[in-house]
Amino acid sequence: MKIILASASPRRRELLGQIGLDFEIRVSDVEEKVSAVLPEQVVEELSAQKAGAVLETLSDSTEDIVVVGADTVVALEGQILGKPRSPKEARQMLERLSGKTHAVYTGVTLLYRPGTGVGIRGEALGETGGTRIALTGESGLEEDSGSVRRRVFHERTDVTFYPLTEEEIAFYISSGDCMDKAGAYGIQGIFARYVKEIQGDYNNVVGLPVGRLYQEAKEWIT
Repeated sequence: MKIILASASPRRRELLGQIGLDFEIRVSDVEEKVSAVLPEQVVEELSAQKAGAVLETLSDSTEDIVVVGADTVVALEGQILGKPRSPKEARQMLERLSGKTHAVYTGVTLLYRPGTGVGIRGEALGETGGTRIALTGESGLEEDSGSVRRRVFHERTDVTFYPLTEEEIAFYISSGDCMDKAGAYGIQGIFARYVKEIQGDYNNVVGLPVGRLYQEAKEWIT
């Protein structure tokens, strides 16, 4: 059995390792295209694109394979806040989130392809064994696509911030920790001092709901 994490995120790598799984990392270079509007649908769609693109690169493998794709966004009042492109944008995001409750969504796609003894070649991105792997899905969706089984789901965690002063926002931005994170903050670092409350899975906010992931994947990986 080979488990592949389709993400370069050090936080996801650490979380997956914490639950005792041996895995490899392969980063998808797929151009992300979003047709969904709702945050929970967006993260599912993007996670499926990442997982599908990585599985396509493994067409010559004869082992049992599980590919894990994930995507995380922050949403305030239904509007998605991605990763800030500049310190100015990070400041604007944190000012909007200050003193409010927002939602963090992580979408996860699991693609399982049993070993065949021979390599399998897809004919296009997202295809394996001549069958297309759909790249969008509903929460909790499971479907078969020829030799590939797919499960797609998302988790939501609500996070409440204490009110942030201008000085606190400036201090956090100066740390540089805000620039590679959805919503311009990382709950696992120094920003934890500004978090009042969470409702839901903490690991989901960090970037990967590993408890739910294990429950969904355990029949394939154990």
